[in-house]
Amino acid sequence: MILVKTEAGQQAFRDRTIRLTPRQRSAFFLCDGKRTIEEVQAAGVNIAREDLDEMVSLGMLRAINGVTHDVVLGEVVASPVIVTAEASNDGRSAQDRYKAAYPIATRLSGSLGLRGFRLNLAVEGTSSYEELLALAPRIRAAVGPDRAAELDNALGT
Repeated sequence: MILVKTEAGQQAFRDRTIRLTPRQRSAFFLCDGKRTIEEVQAAGVNIAREDLDEMVSLGMLRAINGVTHDVVLGEVVASPVIVTAEASNDGRSAQDRYKAAYPIATRLSGSLGLRGFRLNLAVEGTSSYEELLALAPRIRAAVGPDRAAELDNALGT
């Protein structure tokens, strides 16, 4: 299972409205929508599965991969998600465009270093094509139209 930060989780992390242990804070950074739970645990932050489950139950993290997950005492119970995304003019669904554009957007925003930190967090917080499409103008403004052309192509814009 792959975990990603929620918008509410990012906000709670910033204002520290939810107390997290130092291990949970470190693991929160690693939950980027790319790493599996096993990879997060193997990253050396000494995080227990129960700590990750707690952050999911608090709404700071959520599972991705086309399946929602309910955490019950450390066990994951999968529930199917119905995705209704219309195909674009090039025949790709919104989900396909998101899958193609997300790594490009994270690479572009990550290449900005500290000045792009907040933009990178915003990109990592996206979970749909529509959310990423809404961030595209900010990414384009930050990296320039030439570097953003690859992202525009992946988004189908």
